[in-house]
Amino acid sequence: MELLFKDEVYAIVGAAIEVHREMRNGFLEAVYQEALQIELTTRNIPHIALAPINVHYKGHTLKKFYVADFVCYGSVLVEIKVMDHLTTREEAQLLNYMNATRMRVGLLINFGDAGRLDWQRFIL
Repeated sequence: MELLFKDEVYAIVGAAIEVHREMRNGFLEAVYQEALQIELTTRNIPHIALAPINVHYKGHTLKKFYVADFVCYGSVLVEIKVMDHLTTREEAQLLNYMNATRMRVGLLINFGDAGRLDWQRFIL
């Protein structure tokens, strides 16, 4: 079975790995967000940073909207974290965002580990 948006996810993760390699850990989330935006632009990866996304509930679009760290390729939701390790809470948050925004592919990227970049791919 072919992975949904396999090449796109690979490209995004590659950009995030480069940011982690260059900056390591210890910065705030906003710093990694800005650095990743530069890296995505450099690699010609289509993206919208701090993208406002409508949230839906029972056929209604809510007035409150969700601001994604990135939407890449118009179809991959990217959330950045800076934590010692990711927990099921962050996973649930991303899955809820994916459900509410009707996006099928999500990436949870954690820059908080000193040794390596942590990332998880989610599919709805």
